[in-house]
Amino acid sequence: MNEIVNQIMDRTNNLPGFINNDYINISEYYEAEYWSKKFGVSVEQLKSAIRAVGNSVSAVEKRLGKQLV
Repeated sequence: MNEIVNQIMDRTNNLPGFINNDYINISEYYEAEYWSKKFGVSVEQLKSAIRAVGNSVSAVEKRLGKQLV
């Protein structure tokens, strides 16, 4: 059963418009907008944080020093 759930989740994570809560895909416009609003920063500030620490949501959150809204 877990294998089936994992397969479904893998497919869902690749659908356009799906927001992964673990990693930020900054090359997708809708994700850049979504996460910049969630962190209360500009897209450029978000990109800068991702360049510094990678695209992990928790790492970006620490770098920005902001809790998710």
